[in-house]
Amino acid sequence: MDKIKLVSPCLFGTESILADELRRMGIENVSAENGRVLYEGDFNTLARANINSRFAERVLINVGEFTALTFTELFEGVKALPWENYIGAKDTFPVNGWSINSQLHSIPDCQSIIKKAVVERLKEKYKISWFEETGPEYKIRFSIHKNSVTMMIDTSGDGLHKRGYRRNSNSAPIKETLAASMCDLARIYPDTHIYDPFCGSGTILIEAAMMAKKLAPGLNRYFAAERFSFLPTSVWHEERTRAQDLILRDIDFMGYGFDIDDNALELTAANAAKAGVGKYIKVKKADVKDFVSPSERSLIITNPPYGERLLDVREAEALYKTMGENFKIGNGVKAFVISPHDEFEKHFGKMADKRRKLYNGMIKCQVYMYFK
Repeated sequence: MDKIKLVSPCLFGTESILADELRRMGIENVSAENGRVLYEGDFNTLARANINSRFAERVLINVGEFTALTFTELFEGVKALPWENYIGAKDTFPVNGWSINSQLHSIPDCQSIIKKAVVERLKEKYKISWFEETGPEYKIRFSIHKNSVTMMIDTSGDGLHKRGYRRNSNSAPIKETLAASMCDLARIYPDTHIYDPFCGSGTILIEAAMMAKKLAPGLNRYFAAERFSFLPTSVWHEERTRAQDLILRDIDFMGYGFDIDDNALELTAANAAKAGVGKYIKVKKADVKDFVSPSERSLIITNPPYGERLLDVREAEALYKTMGENFKIGNGVKAFVISPHDEFEKHFGKMADKRRKLYNGMIKCQVYMYFK
C-alpha cells in the first residue's frame, strides 16, 4: 500500500518532544510545525502512534492540502481529494474544524461547503444520490491557516490525553500530555525517584511512572479507527502486542506525592491504581512548608497552584518563596516547576538554570529547571 500521510496536533512548545518520540518509534519523514507534527507510515504506524504517543493530542489522516481564498476554491479543493479511499457508502462523516487569519473565516459556512463537497465526490464514486450515514463514524476535521487548507480524518476518537485512568480529578488538573512533556524534559529512567509537593490528582507522578515502566498510555483504551473498514483489525492486535512486549516488569522507580487535601491524595492513589502503577506511588498529607527535600539523586516535578485573582496570586507568590527555601537543589537533586507567573524566579529566590516555554491550554507557561 502507499504510505499514509499523518498529522498529530500537540500542545504549543511540545512539537520537538513529539517529533523525537515518533522517531524513536521508528516512524519516517517526521517534521515538526507550529502546533503539530507531520509524518508518514502504514496502517501499523497509525495504530502505533495512537497506542504509544504520550505527547500527541490526536492522530489524523492527512487526506490533502491546498490553498483556498474563496468558498468555490474550498469546494473544488475538497471535492478533488480521494475520500472514497476511506469513507464507505453508508458511513457517517460529520465535519468540524477551525480557521485562523484566513479569507474563509465563517466556520459554519466552511463546514457546510466541505460536507457538500465530500458528498458530491462520493455520489460520483458510489453512483448513489443519498447517504444514509448509518455506518461507522469518520470525523472529518479541517484546519485553515492563512488560506492554507488541511483536510483530515480523525483516527483517535477521544483525545489521546484521555488515558483512561483519570475519571476523577481535582479542580485544577494538569493535562496528561503536558505532565508527560515535563517528565520528558526531566528525563525519567527506570530507577528515578520523583517528588511532587502539590500532587493534586497525581497526573505528574502517574505519567512519570508509566514512562519509567515503558507502559504505553493508550494500551487499554479504544480508538475510533478500530471501526474503520479500510483498516485491518490485525494491526491493532500487532501493535498492542508490541507495546506489551516493551513494558519493563522490574523497575526501581518511586513517586512520592504530597498535598494538603485528603481528597487529592485519595484521587492520586486511585488514579495510580487504574493506570497500573499503584505500587510505584506513595502519598502523604503534608504542606509545602514542611517539605523535606530529598538528599539523594531525585527529581522534584510539580505544578504549584496559581489563581488569577489578586489574593490568589499573592498566595501563589508566598508558596513560591516557601518552595525556594525548601527545595535543596544540587548533588543530584533537580527541580522542574511549571508556572504562568512571569516573576516566578524572583519569588522563588533563584534564577532557573534553563527555561522551556509550554502552553497549558491557552495559558502561556514556563517550565523552570533547576540543576544546581
